[in-house]
Amino acid sequence: MMVPPLSERPVTEEDEEQFRRESMPCKYTLRQRWADYRAEARANRPRGVKARVLAWLHVEPFYWGMRAAYVILFVGAVFAVYINGVAEGWWHAWGEKPTVAATTTPAARPTPSASSSTEAAMSGGYQIGPDGVLVRPAEHAASTYTTPELPEEAKENTERGAEAAAEYYHALMGYSWNTGDTSALLDISDPDSTFATSYADDVAELYSNGWAYGTESEISHIVRVEPIPENGNDVRPNTIAVTFQLSSKTGVMCQGQKIMKRDREYQSLLTLYMTWQDDHWIETQGSLITDASK
Repeated sequence: MMVPPLSERPVTEEDEEQFRRESMPCKYTLRQRWADYRAEARANRPRGVKARVLAWLHVEPFYWGMRAAYVILFVGAVFAVYINGVAEGWWHAWGEKPTVAATTTPAARPTPSASSSTEAAMSGGYQIGPDGVLVRPAEHAASTYTTPELPEEAKENTERGAEAAAEYYHALMGYSWNTGDTSALLDISDPDSTFATSYADDVAELYSNGWAYGTESEISHIVRVEPIPENGNDVRPNTIAVTFQLSSKTGVMCQGQKIMKRDREYQSLLTLYMTWQDDHWIETQGSLITDASK
């Protein structure tokens, strides 16, 4: 039996389909290529850490130059970020110590006193002293306040003399609060006066860890000036009660590193028992009632 040539053989549908399958290009996706590349890399990877290090070092000079360029670019980028962060205040420069955290910022920046160090830490515009308390501004130092003088009328044994002595006492209260000096106030007070000693203790406590300035108080009305009969107990002979209505402002107070400023005016009643003793007036009793709503 003779087999006819290929060109003369009949072509069936099965032959045609097989030919098409064999002649179509093979689909080779990127995923398959990457998988084959990884498999080949794993198969050719050196065994052991030492062998891998030697293989990494054994490259052509061109690749060494590329690696060096990458390292230089990375270091330059890190340095640029560091410099920009220091300039923008995101972090402190290397070796720089941050200053103490700021407290409440006052409306105006006071000038520190001349005795404080120019290198002292700052807080809210104030320098922090060696004792940890904010330094009192020089323009509001205690030395800027003048000690009140006793009026001539306060030296008379009259109702007007008792009234003038009470006005002088009120002025000393404001002076003591703004300066911390209570000596003059205690000189015109009876040693047994709880009002005077309590007020002096309050001033001492304030200045043990702070200071105050700008406290203002004015006598807006004289409520009463009248003699008080002796009772053989807490009211001595020759005692006159004087009551003032006051309009006051607290001003600025410092406690440690905290600043408190109050400009609101408030009302209060100050009553003083002035007693004529040893040819001068002294305070023997007192009270201060402040409007609680202020």
